[in-house]
Amino acid sequence: MKVKIRDARIEDAPALTKIAWAAKQSWGYPEAWLRRWTDGLRIDESVLGAMKVRIAEAEDEGILGFYALAGSGPIAQLEHLWVRPAMMGRGVGRTLVEHAVETALSSGATEMVIEADPHAEAFYVKLGAERIGAVPAPVPGAENRTLPLLSIQIK
Repeated sequence: MKVKIRDARIEDAPALTKIAWAAKQSWGYPEAWLRRWTDGLRIDESVLGAMKVRIAEAEDEGILGFYALAGSGPIAQLEHLWVRPAMMGRGVGRTLVEHAVETALSSGATEMVIEADPHAEAFYVKLGAERIGAVPAPVPGAENRTLPLLSIQIK
């Protein structure tokens, strides 16, 4: 499968939101938690205007996944990285992370920081990220829940 990376366009926003939602849902979270995260999973004009949003697509498969990168200067933040569940484990996520690192580097960053979903931590660590902390992310029934805070040093 030949993957191409391109800039997201406003007309892509509904498909990107659907991918983010499906990917988050694939981890088996309770419906009540998913509803709380609806706004954070929505990709709209404000996200596309404020962040560098790039899409991975294949001619025969359409949009496979995407990332959104924020920040300027030495630290970039990977705000979104989602892959269609049917495409997980096929190298799409790796391709997107590598592209995000290149994009951050070309913007002057020397570090990319990620507040990762706990289910995604091992994926990022496999790609060279190191855990540098944790961010509180309480939800009903899991008031002590945290998100791993990760860093990828960019060379």
